[in-house]
Parts: sequence; structure tokens; C-alpha cells
Amino acid sequence: MTTARLPAALAPWAATLSALTPELATALGPLLRRLDALVGDREPVADRLGEPDGLGGLARSGRPDQLLPTEWLLADAYPDEFLRRFVDGELLHFAPELRTPTARGRIVALVDAGPRQAGAGRLVQLAALLVLHRRAAARGTELVVGVLGDPAGRWLPGDLAELLPAWLAARRRADATPEDVRTAEEALDADDRAWLLTSPRPAGQLPARAHMLASEPSRWSAAGATHVTVQLAGTVAELPLPAAEIAVRALRGAEFRRAAAAAVVGLPAETGGGARPAFTTTARTLLARGRRATTLLAVNLPSGDGSHADPVRARRHELPGPVVAAGRTGRRLIALYAAGDRLVPYVSGRPFSGRGGEPGGFTADLAAFGVDRALSTELLTRPVLPLLRGGDDLLLPLAGRWWRITPDGTVTDDGAVGRGTGAPSHFDRFREPRLYGGHLPPEAVDARHLVHSGATVGWSEDGRTWELRTASGARERISFRENADVVGLVHHGTVPALVTCTRSGRLVRAVRPDGVRTLSRFSGGTTPPAVHPTLPLIAAETRPGRIVVGDAQTGRIHHLIGSDE
Repeated sequence: MTTARLPAALAPWAATLSALTPELATALGPLLRRLDALVGDREPVADRLGEPDGLGGLARSGRPDQLLPTEWLLADAYPDEFLRRFVDGELLHFAPELRTPTARGRIVALVDAGPRQAGAGRLVQLAALLVLHRRAAARGTELVVGVLGDPAGRWLPGDLAELLPAWLAARRRADATPEDVRTAEEALDADDRAWLLTSPRPAGQLPARAHMLASEPSRWSAAGATHVTVQLAGTVAELPLPAAEIAVRALRGAEFRRAAAAAVVGLPAETGGGARPAFTTTARTLLARGRRATTLLAVNLPSGDGSHADPVRARRHELPGPVVAAGRTGRRLIALYAAGDRLVPYVSGRPFSGRGGEPGGFTADLAAFGVDRALSTELLTRPVLPLLRGGDDLLLPLAGRWWRITPDGTVTDDGAVGRGTGAPSHFDRFREPRLYGGHLPPEAVDARHLVHSGATVGWSEDGRTWELRTASGARERISFRENADVVGLVHHGTVPALVTCTRSGRLVRAVRPDGVRTLSRFSGGTTPPAVHPTLPLIAAETRPGRIVVGDAQTGRIHHLIGSDE
């Protein structure tokens, strides 16, 4: 949601309120601001922990003394533009770096979905979730929501656009009990901070606590409740509710902006997006999409000493149809493209031998993969899928399954892709267990999150605290507090490091057991960077048509790739 459709007082809330319609966001404004003031003393927006270690890049929030000098020049020359950027959150600040950040727990909202919280109570819960979400994002952590009475450890999923409808649908026939609260709190991690959202009666049965918000209607009109009384840690305040008409629409979910589903249309001739670099095999070959869906760009990266950035040129391959998958094996670059209702191979380099080299070799029907020509456009706006060799066959991860394509075009199901690889329209190679060269530790087999590089493997249950086992058998633990995704695993000597990318801002960091390095030169792209599966290489499209490749440990740029294709 842009600030143009919000009152000035709600402009700083634009990102959080984007999950609501502008009408509901405006109507919730008075309740939201008053509740934010109550919560503020108990849930600070930012209390960065850790030992300072200089500057770690750029951010769009911070103190006035952290503003870039160019922003102060802008304020002097164009004060109106400076104010607009301030309101829209576009001013750039120096971001402080922390040498050893303290592990930060989540903000957990435990909501009472019983009958006493129906109506007005749910509106207060909605405002509280928005307040807590904004503060969690500012602190670099995440908000998770649990419904009291559900099995321990069951959390509502996703970002606000996905979370709010799930929260609204969670209704219980009975109010929460003290036993429900104890069960939910036993499932929390040590660093988590829990907020209890309930009504005064259940709250009165529990020991006093600083993070318990109880609400009930206090004033009424002919149309319904107009005000609520809110109790928080001994403070009692009367807060206004939205008008009845829009409040009813909100409680029916009609004022939520749901996340758009992937459109399914015919394969387009133009991608209209960025290059989306990818390392699909262990070769030093970077693959990227061109402006057209039928263009594949391939860059063979030289193994220089990294003392200076070398410009390299991408070789352009024009295919008869949209590129679906590609990979370099030995002296061959092999790709699969869609032609009508078939997947057809393209080979650059040494031709196939035997039946694979005959006309029509490795050509397969799309229907054999469980898909048809109406592929999701999301598939073609993602990096190209890996294409690997398995003996004489080709191996392709598509639509959540591995497929084996024989030289005569026969397609057989080779099993499901690994958990968390990004299926069906995307595939993260570094999360696929079958591509790990060794035996997984027993703890990693059923872990929710997996990452591997060479002989090192890491696993995690929450995506924040990771256990790693290196090639020598040594164990390491790495944790981080940011709302970020792990996009790769690299090594500096024998020391492993997780490469993370924040979900907002695309800030890229190398997180080691003994500290963190911000990779500013690879940050800020429209998509997460690509990390090589075995080498400490990282590639990012920092602006359209411009790819930088460098060291994922030091942040030094090795190669610059610029293409108008």
C-alpha cells in the first residue's frame, strides 16, 4: 500500500497495512495508534543487541545522525522531496554492524479465539497483531501466532496477507483456560517473547504478567460496540472501534488483501523481468535468463586470483522455445525448452552419443511430467531449473518430483524432491538431500530445514538456529535473529558460513559461528542472490542487466557481467 492513500499519521505503517484495504487501514487508525502507544513501553521497536563493529551497509530506517550526507544535501536543496522520502520511508541510513549478535527470539501472539473475544475483541486482536508485526519487523525478528487450545507448537503460517485470514478463521467454542495458556507457553523457545490476547475473565485467572492484553466492549450504540476497555499491565484505557459497517466487513474477512495466487497461462514469449542468475551444477558456469523467455545466457567464470574485478561476457543462446531447465556437464551445456506440448533438448558443445544424439533424442511429452503447456508463469520468472545427468539419462526436478528422461524420451517418476526445496515452481539445489554427497546425520533426516555444500551439511527446526557438521566431522552452531532466509552455505578455509538474505530489503550477510559480515555489494537486488553449491561464489543482479559475482565470505567482487539481452 502506498502512502498516497493513507492519512499522514499512518504513513510509517504503510508496509504493515498493505495486508488491508485502505478503507479498513484508515478506519483502524485511531485504535492502532492508541494501542501502539500502550504496547510501546513493553515491546520496543528496536533494541539492537551485540557488540558494535562499524557499519554494515545501508538501511531505510535509523536515527537522524545515521542519515547519509547526500540525504542532508537533498534536505537543503529540495526540502519538499526530502519530506516526501521521509514520510514514505525512502531515506537511506548507515546501518550499524554487530560483531556477535545475540540470538533474538520471536514475538509470539497467543490469541484467545473463544466467544468472549468475538466481535469487538477480535478487532482489538487484529490491531494488536498489526502492532506486534511492525515491531517484530523493525527488530529483525518475526511474529508467529498460536491459537489457545490448539496442540502445542502449532503456529499459523505465513506473512500478514496469509496469516490474517487464518487467524480470523480460527474460532473456538470455549474461552481459553489457564491450562491452554500453560500448554502453549511450554512450546515456546527460551528467547521467545509471548503476548497473550484475551478477555478480562480468563486474564483474571492467570498470574499477573507484563505482556497480557485483555479487552472487552465498554460503550455501545444502536449499531453495536463503539469503544473497548483495554487492560495491559495495570494500565486501563478506553479505545475507539471502527464504524460498525466496515467492522463487520473486516470480521468477515472482506477487507483483507490476500496474497495473489500464481497465474496459469500459456507460455509467454517475453519474461519482462530480470536475469535471475543461478548455479545449477557444480561447474563454474553461471546461467541467467534473457529478456525473452527463449534466451539463455551462460557465463563460464574464470578462476582468477580475485585481486580485481574482471568484466566477463555472457554467451547468448537463442532457443526455439521458453527455457525451462539447463546445466553444464563436462563440455556440454544442456537445456530443455518447451515446444508445443513437449520438452525438447538443446545442446551446446559436444553432441550426445548413441540414441541421445539421434533426432528426437531426450524429447519428452509435457503430460508425462504431470503438467501441460499451460505452465505457471511463475516457473518462467524464477531461475532456470537444474538439469543433471544420471548415467545416460537426464534428471529434472519439476512440479515437486524428480523425473528421469531416457534417450528415447521415456519419462519415469524418480521420487519426490526434498522437503523445503521450493517446489513446485522453484527448486533450491542446496536444500535437496539427494544432491548431498554423504550420509545425512540422523538429526538432519527429518529436520524442517536443510542446507548443504560439498561435504558440509546443516539443519534447523526453526530456520534461525542451525547445527552444522563439516567434512572433518566437527560440529558448529550458527544462529541469527533477522527475518531472513538461508540461501546458501560456503566455507572460508575450514570455517562454514550461512549466507542469508532478509525478506525485506534483500540485505545479504555471511553468518559464521564467530561473527557476521554484511555483503553490501550483493544486497538490494529484486531477487535473492545465487550461491554456488560447492565454491564460495555468489552472484546477484543488483540492478536490471547488471550481475556481480564475487566471494561469498569476504564480499569482494570478482566479475562484472553486463548485458542488454
